[in-house]
Amino acid sequence: RGSIPTIEYLVNKGAKVLLTSHLGRPKGGYEKKFSLAPIAPRLAELLKKEVKLVPDCIGVSVGAAVSKMSDGDVVLLENSRFYPEEEKNDPLFAKLLAENADLFVNDAFGTAHRAHASTEGVTAFLHPAVSGFLLQKELDYLQGAVNTPKRPFAAIVGGSKVSSKISVIEAMLNKVDKLVLGGGMVFTFLKARGLSVGNSLVEDDQLELARKLERIAKEKKVELFLASDVVVADRFAADANTQVVPVESIPDGWMGLDIGPETIETLQKGLANCRTVIWNGPMGVFEFDAFAKGTNAIATTLASLTTKGCITIIGGGDSVAAVE
Repeated sequence: RGSIPTIEYLVNKGAKVLLTSHLGRPKGGYEKKFSLAPIAPRLAELLKKEVKLVPDCIGVSVGAAVSKMSDGDVVLLENSRFYPEEEKNDPLFAKLLAENADLFVNDAFGTAHRAHASTEGVTAFLHPAVSGFLLQKELDYLQGAVNTPKRPFAAIVGGSKVSSKISVIEAMLNKVDKLVLGGGMVFTFLKARGLSVGNSLVEDDQLELARKLERIAKEKKVELFLASDVVVADRFAADANTQVVPVESIPDGWMGLDIGPETIETLQKGLANCRTVIWNGPMGVFEFDAFAKGTNAIATTLASLTTKGCITIIGGGDSVAAVE
């Protein structure tokens, strides 16, 4: 819905619009559950015009579809992640994605930070490469909220790996009053503190970085929130055996997959007086109901804060999915 104004602008200017997107994390090759086929009729409804699905995002079928397009027509290309080259930002694949277009418009804020073929690679072959109206709107809003925030200002950073969020954490430490770390990355920080974390996900090569980030937070007087208790499981599965334990008592052979009730309560109290909150990344493996309580609790808390005037900004597909 958010990109409709950009698409309509291009249509009204007579552009032939090729929509490229991705869905899910296919293992390599076509998977029906990740097809963009259901999106075409919904787009047609929103745009009030026909939107055809092309069964590929590169190659002969795309060229054939483009040759039949009239000015102002819109086609939707199939999921770009059906090709592993997409996430590898393969230059040849990017060139193939770009070969039927003259210019590139990126209107996907949630993927703009990823150097993938459809977001970064194509810019080597398409000029101009510009932002759409939604991307510009989100950047303007985010810039205002981050550079001149209403305080107290908190950032909630979740996700599985410290390494993928280093730049976000470092940037936030220079701006926020409170920093909440959740998701799998918590266990790297806990191990860096000398705790045993069982079979929980840990990046051993990031332990020193975790210690460094904690030191920076202390120096800058940023209130840092880590889990005090966690939901652990005996295996990574929706029907695994689970228990709630203090972080100091994670059993050998068990893995932490969500924050616990004590942590949830602490976070709710810590966020209660905040006037600006940015959230990126889930608190646990929320795809499994048994490990979704932490993420859902944060979503509910932020919804409540928003009604009280707090500015809440939620980014990242997983976080947005949890809120919805």
